[in-house]
Amino acid sequence: MEAIGPVSQSYISQRSRLHYADWGNPDAPPLILLHGGRDHCRNWDWTAEALRGDWHVICPDLRGHGDSAWNNNGHYPIMGYVYDLAQLVHQLGLAPVTIVAHSLGGNIALRYAGLYPDIVRRLVAIEGVGHEPATAEKRRAKPYGDTWTRWIDKKREASARSVRKYATFDDALERMREANTYLSEAQARHLTLHAVMRNEDGTFSWKFDPHLHAWPPDEVPLEGHHALWGAITCPTLMIYGADSWASNPQEDGRLQYFGDNVRVSEYERAGHWVHHDRFEDFVAEVAAFIA
Repeated sequence: MEAIGPVSQSYISQRSRLHYADWGNPDAPPLILLHGGRDHCRNWDWTAEALRGDWHVICPDLRGHGDSAWNNNGHYPIMGYVYDLAQLVHQLGLAPVTIVAHSLGGNIALRYAGLYPDIVRRLVAIEGVGHEPATAEKRRAKPYGDTWTRWIDKKREASARSVRKYATFDDALERMREANTYLSEAQARHLTLHAVMRNEDGTFSWKFDPHLHAWPPDEVPLEGHHALWGAITCPTLMIYGADSWASNPQEDGRLQYFGDNVRVSEYERAGHWVHHDRFEDFVAEVAAFIA
């Protein structure tokens, strides 16, 4: 008999109703799979299916993403996401918890693990430390006020932006393929199916809030990041795609801010979405690491 899929559940954080997919097996140790920016929780379906036999897998939709609520003010600071993760763990009683997270989710999970080192059992962060140091240095070299005026300009653009509509599902599917050329036809179709909503006029639009195109300046200074990374005590695996835009911390020097319990794994023939691009190798390595 074919396995039954996840159950949709919700919890309240910061007065918002946030969605998560619960893959069952509640007596097993908890495992949170946390997606990246402008993505959704069902992008983890293949990983969840592979791990659900040994883990109680929970996949949240970040606020403003998937089937979670949008913020009325369109403002999404990263530490707000850290609070949401803390509330999920607290409300569901998941401590100690294992986390596998991608991109923005990895950034969130690394901060959380630094704030609550005794709660996170093991952590896998797929390209979760952001842009390379050179980009951060350029941003710091600009006048402080310019950072915020650029954000204000982007917010105005986002507020004027109409939700993009695709005439057909296949049009949205083609955009998904453009975003990641490594995806198979089946992967692209599944990801698109859970990424779009049907509008009243019959068109299709992405579920995420358009204001997510205007990320606010980070409220945590660079020294704060280093302090949080250094406070992580759990075994941590960082995964990178050799063909990705993301900079490998083992090569750009950022690994020095982490403890000796962190290692880096790089995948050839993979871009930013390693868990899709090299799924079988990825899930084998992760399953062994978190076991």
